[in-house]
Amino acid sequence: MDQVERLVAADELIKGIWCVPKYSNPTGITFSAAVVERLARMRTAAPDFRIIWDNAYSVHHLSDTPDRLANLFTASNAAGNPDRVLLFGSTSKVSFAGAGVAAMAASATNIGHLRTGLAIQTIGPDKLNQLRHVRFFRDMAGIEAHMRKHATILRPKFATVEEVLTRELAGTGVAHWSRPRGGYFVSLDTLDGCAKAVVAMAAEAGVQLTGAGATFPYGRHPRDRNIRISPSMPSVNDIHQAMELVAVCIQRVSVGTLLAA
Repeated sequence: MDQVERLVAADELIKGIWCVPKYSNPTGITFSAAVVERLARMRTAAPDFRIIWDNAYSVHHLSDTPDRLANLFTASNAAGNPDRVLLFGSTSKVSFAGAGVAAMAASATNIGHLRTGLAIQTIGPDKLNQLRHVRFFRDMAGIEAHMRKHATILRPKFATVEEVLTRELAGTGVAHWSRPRGGYFVSLDTLDGCAKAVVAMAAEAGVQLTGAGATFPYGRHPRDRNIRISPSMPSVNDIHQAMELVAVCIQRVSVGTLLAA
């Protein structure tokens, strides 16, 4: 936040920041209340600065004690910056991917601006799809009940990733990883300069991982050390076998790197 505040206060060409504030991709972190408050109040050189608040994983809990995210919209209004926030959410990772219902919260000024563009972009939303969602979920309690079913499916998969990484790599110093309480990803850090080699070695052995550094700007991690693990699709048995192989690849690449150094 120190870096963010310094940059936006000094450069009027910086017009906004895009945030995934809850169970963020790929780290799984949730912004603290202090960070939310600083974002709401920070001084910006650009008078039209916007925070694009992409709350994609707002109800995607893996534990019975979910993270709580402070309300940026309320904080920005209290700070005298009512036009700062464009808050998005959708059911695209709740119902059907690519066929969900999206929503945006913003000030009257921002909503007015959005309507001007939407009026010439589309005739109107898919009202039948909206009706399907309303009848299926009914209310917030219905969404929460549905997401508890998601968590029942996902929790053993994330537990398997954690179990294998802990057994094979904990205490070695060659890898560190996140332990998310929600969302869809585990962020795995190798030694510097090893991630691409690990991904390539795993692929050669039959396990396809997301490209090393894929979630960083231009798909490049400056230290070549980050791999995003996405355990939501495979079975628990497949995840167990794949993560054991990934752990072996990390060990082999790390040994080579340490010997070379």
